[in-house]
Parts: sequence; structure tokens; C-alpha cells
Amino acid sequence: MTPLRGIALKLCSVAVFMAMASLIKATSGQVPPGEAVFFRSAFAVPVILVWLVATRRLREGLATRNPLGHVWRGLMGTTAMGCGFAGLGLLPLPEVTAIGYAAPLLTVIFAAMFLGEEVRAFRILTVMLGMAGVLVILSPRLTALGAGEMAEAETLGALIVLVGAVFSALAQVFVRRLVIEERTSAIVFYFSVTSALLSLISLPWGWVMPAAPTAALLVLAGLLGGIGQIFLTSSYRHADASVIAPFEYASMVLALVVGYVVFDEVPTLVVLGGATLVVAAGILIIWRERQLGLERARQRRAMTPQG
Repeated sequence: MTPLRGIALKLCSVAVFMAMASLIKATSGQVPPGEAVFFRSAFAVPVILVWLVATRRLREGLATRNPLGHVWRGLMGTTAMGCGFAGLGLLPLPEVTAIGYAAPLLTVIFAAMFLGEEVRAFRILTVMLGMAGVLVILSPRLTALGAGEMAEAETLGALIVLVGAVFSALAQVFVRRLVIEERTSAIVFYFSVTSALLSLISLPWGWVMPAAPTAALLVLAGLLGGIGQIFLTSSYRHADASVIAPFEYASMVLALVVGYVVFDEVPTLVVLGGATLVVAAGILIIWRERQLGLERARQRRAMTPQG
């Protein structure tokens, strides 16, 4: 294990995914979300394939024992991606990022519901803290109904992003099932393929022939999506998930900078305050998971016969 390398790769993945989101946001006025999902997914596939060939893991990396599981994961993940991309066209980048942090909190709930994972009082309280932060972020949008067309569009955007977080959490539940018997490379590859195919369902809802500059940005977003997946996958080879996971919240700092510099977006104090609660809850859950992992490791060592 080389934790510093793992952390560096994780931060690279966060930066690349933020660049990808920025490109999607920049093109949101020219193409519908479903079409953006297609470009993001389809052009990630060749990047992943080149990576597998370069690392000589193509055959074993794409082997699968549970194709139906990949379909279900793809369905949930594609819906989440489409909602997120739709939200980027309606809301400031930092706000979309902050609401998206609800996903890991909801994963805790869904893992208890569908996977039978034990959830103790500490995690319940931290999830409640995080969801309170989400409500703080949403509160100005929910009180803006009837305040004008733009305000109502932003309210719709906030609700769409929250729905996306729900589906993202459901996708993570399917991923937790898949990792038991599937390689990470297969999960990443088949998600890109599945989401590209599923995005074609949205063809009747207004796909357009993008202008060359817009198409170039969308292709670049797809390539960055593939590169980000490679960085993320590689990071977990060098450090434990509990070490790497907190650095996901660096995306908030990047979202604030990119939102201000590129899109002239200034977050409100309400958004910043709510985001702080959500991030604090997420870090507390990660910390608690690490403590429990260390405790289980000590118990296993104590039960191992010495001799």
C-alpha cells in the first residue's frame, strides 16, 4: 500500500470529474441531458479499453459472472447521471455538487434496507445531520415556488438533482453486490456501455446535431469521464477506501472555484452552511467505518491461533 499515491490519484479523479461536469454544464444549453449522457458514456469506453490493453488485463478485466447485475447498476446509474446533467443546466455548479453529497448518506439507508447491513445509532444520527444539511440547501428553492419562471426552474433543478442522488445511492447498492464477484474494471466498463445504450431511449425527446465546438466539448467530457474512472479505480489499489473517501469532498472547493471563475456563480451562505453539514456528516460516517474496520481486524487477530 502506498497511501500518498492513492490520495493523489483520488484527487486527480476529483479534478477530472469536475472538469467533465463543467464541460457538460457549458453545453447544457445546446444539447439535452440524455444526449450528454450518451457522449459522456460512449467516449469513455475507448479510454477504458486502451487502459485495459496497456495493463494487459483486457480478457480478465472484462470477464463477468453477473451480466444482469450490470444492467441493473447501469439503469440506476444512468438515471442518476441524467438527473445530474439536467441539474447542471438549471443550478449553479456548487449547489449541484452539494446536493449530490446526499448520495453516500442515502447509501447507508439503502444498504440497511436491501443488503441487511447493520446501522447503529451513530450512523443514523450522522445521516440525519447530513440530510438536515440537504434540507438547508433546498430550503430557498422550496420557498421560491410561484416566485417567477427562473425561480421555479431552479426549484425543479434542485429536486431533479436530489432524485439523481437517490438513484446514485441505489446504484452504489448494486455496486456493493457486484464487487463480491466482479472486477472493478468490468463494473466500470459495463456501466459505460450500458449507460450509452440506455441514453438512446431519450432520442425521441429532442436530440440535436451539435455544432462542432459543442460536439468537441462533449467528446472531451466523455474522454475525461473515462480518465477519471481510471484514476479512481487505480487509487483504491494504493490505499484503503476509508483513507481515500474523504478526499471526495475536495470537489466542493473545486466547484466553488470553477463556478465563480468560469460561470460567474457566487454561492449563498445557505448553500455553504448546508454543504458544511453534509460534508461533516459524510466524513463522520467514513471515520466511523474506519474505526469499525480496525476493530474487526483486531478481533480477527485475537481469534487467530498463535504458534
